[in-house]
Amino acid sequence: MSDLNIEHIKAITPQAKGRVERLWQTLQDRLVIELRLLGITTIEAANEVLPGLIQKHNKQFAVMPRSEQQAYLPLPHDVNLEHVFTIRELRKFANGNTLSYGGITYTLSDPSQPRFDAKTVVEVRQTLSGEVFIWHHEQALLLKQTERPKRVLSQQKKAGSAQPRIPAIDHPWKTTYDNNTSKRTTKRSAFQDAMYSQHNSYFEASW
Repeated sequence: MSDLNIEHIKAITPQAKGRVERLWQTLQDRLVIELRLLGITTIEAANEVLPGLIQKHNKQFAVMPRSEQQAYLPLPHDVNLEHVFTIRELRKFANGNTLSYGGITYTLSDPSQPRFDAKTVVEVRQTLSGEVFIWHHEQALLLKQTERPKRVLSQQKKAGSAQPRIPAIDHPWKTTYDNNTSKRTTKRSAFQDAMYSQHNSYFEASW
C-alpha cells in the first residue's frame, strides 16, 4: 500500500465512528434478512442479487456529499500494478549469480545485467501470473530458471601409511630401556639368592 501512497485515515470523531457502525449494522442485519426473503442459500446466488440490493440500499439511505470533488489521486504513469501486487520474499545470492526460490534455481535472464556478489540479500517478487523477478533500485530484473552449479571437488592425494621405525642400537631411548632392564634383572637375582640361602639355613636348623 505504501508503494501506491495509500494511507489509512482513522475515524477520530463520534460522528464518523457512528456512521461506520450504522453501515455495518445495516449490512449484518438488513442484508441477511433480504437474502433470506429472496431464498438465497449459496454464495453464487448472493453475488448475482447483490448489485440490486446495493442499489436499493443507496436509494433509501444514501446522503449526497457536500462537495462532489473526489479525493482519489490518479495512478502515476510510471507505476506498474503487476510489480506492486506481488508476493515478496528476501533471498541471498549464491555462487554463480544464482538464487533459490520455491525450490527452483534462478539466474538473471539478461547477461548484461550487473552481477551480484555471493550472500547479497535481494527482494524477490512473484506476480499473480507466476512471473518471478528481482526488485533492485526501483527496477525489475527478470529471472529465468537454470541448473544449480555443480561443485568441482579437487582430487587430493591421500598420505600413505608410514613405515614402522626401529630405533638404532645406540638410541638414547633404547639405551635407557636396556639399563633399566638390567637393573631389574640384577635386583631380582639378588633377592632370589637371599631367599635361597635363608631357606637352606632353615632346613639345616630343623635337622
